[in-house]
Amino acid sequence: MTSSQPTILAVFAHPDDEAFSVGGTLAHYAQKGVKVVLACATRGEAGKITDPSMTIADLGKHREAELKRATAALGLPDPVFLDYHDSGRYERTRYDDSLALMNVNPFAAELKIRELIAEVKPDIMITFDPHGGYGHIDHLVIHRAAAAAFFSTGNVEGGGPQRLYFTALSVEAAEGLSRMGQDLDPNIYGVSENTIAVKMDVSQQAERKKAALVAHGSQTGPNSRMGQMSEEERQTMERRMLGTEGFAIGGTRTGLPAFPLRGLFDGLTGFEGVDN
Repeated sequence: MTSSQPTILAVFAHPDDEAFSVGGTLAHYAQKGVKVVLACATRGEAGKITDPSMTIADLGKHREAELKRATAALGLPDPVFLDYHDSGRYERTRYDDSLALMNVNPFAAELKIRELIAEVKPDIMITFDPHGGYGHIDHLVIHRAAAAAFFSTGNVEGGGPQRLYFTALSVEAAEGLSRMGQDLDPNIYGVSENTIAVKMDVSQQAERKKAALVAHGSQTGPNSRMGQMSEEERQTMERRMLGTEGFAIGGTRTGLPAFPLRGLFDGLTGFEGVDN
C-alpha cells in the first residue's frame, strides 16, 4: 500500500503514550519529510490529574488539547481520534462505560483502524508491544486491534502496510519503570537486545520530546511518578528516554535486508533514501 510519500501510522491508546514511547522517532521522520499520522484511541478521560494547581472541568477535552500541543512540538499534524473512552485504572476503572476501550468489541476497533489504513495508506505501522508497555488494559486492546488490522489489510487491494513495528522496552528500561513504582517484572515486560530490530538514535530530537512531555502537563505534574523523582532518577530516565527508542518486528510483507535494521524503512523498495 505504497503512497507517493513515505507514510507512518502510529496507533496508541491515550494522549501522552506517543511522547513516552515513540516521540523522538516520529519527530525524526517528520523532519525527513515522512508523513506521520498519529491515531489516539481515547482522549484520556479517566486519567489522573497530577498537577493540583490545575482546575479542569472536562479532562477529555483538556487532554485532547494537550495532545495537539504535544504533536505540534514534535512537528506532527493534529492527531486522529478513534473516539473511544479511556477505561481508567484502579479506582478510576470504568466498568460500566460501553465506549471504554476495555469494553469494546475488538473486531469493531480493528475495523476502525482498517478504515484509517485505507484512508492514510501507510507504509509503516507502529503500536504497543504485546504487553502494552506496562500492562494497561487499553494498551493491550489497541495492540490487539492494530496488529489485527495490519494482518487483515494484507488481503485488500494495495496489500496494506509493508511493516508493523511494536514499541520495544528493554529490560533496563523496564527495571527503571519498576523503580518508579510500576508493578511489573522486567524480565517479562522488557525484551532482550536481540529482539530489538531497530534502535533509533533520537538524541537530536531530545528537546522536541521534552517539549511534548511538558505539553501533557495534567499527567506529568508534581504528583506524577516523574514529578516525584529525585534529580538523579530524572537524569537517568531522561538519558534512557531521550537517547534511543527501540522497536521489534510485529509483522512484515517484505524480506529484511539485515538484522538489526538501520531504520524503520530499511530495505523497503522506493524508500531507499529515508534511512540514510
